[in-house]
Amino acid sequence: MPDHFESSPSTLMCAHTWRDTTVVITCSGVVDMLTVPDLNQLIATALDKQPSAVIIDLTETTFFASCGMSTLVDTQAQLPPGVPLVVVADGPATRRPLELVGLADVLTIRPTLDIALQELAPAKS
Repeated sequence: MPDHFESSPSTLMCAHTWRDTTVVITCSGVVDMLTVPDLNQLIATALDKQPSAVIIDLTETTFFASCGMSTLVDTQAQLPPGVPLVVVADGPATRRPLELVGLADVLTIRPTLDIALQELAPAKS
C-alpha cells in the first residue's frame, strides 16, 4: 500500500508521515463520500503500525463532509487507550463544521500542526 494517494484530479490528496512514533496524516482538497474510502484505507494502514499518537491534519482541506467527521470519530474509537488522536483544523471548512455538530467537545482539535506536535511531545525534565 502506498503511503499516499490521490483521488480524482484536484479532489483529495492525502499522505502520512512519521514523527518518531506519531503518525501525521495530511489531507488537502475535498473529503466527501467519494474520497473518504481512500482516507479510511490510509488511516487503517497507519494504525496497523501501532503509532503512539495520531494527528489528522486538515489544514489544506477545502470541504469536509459528514462522512469525514464519522471517520474521525471511528478513528478515535479504534485507538487503544492512551493513544491520542489530534485533529488539526482551523477555519470555516473544517473547524466550524466540527464545532457545529458538537465534535469539538469530543475530539482534540488544534489550529496548527506545530501546536499539535508540541502538545504530544514528551515533557523534558
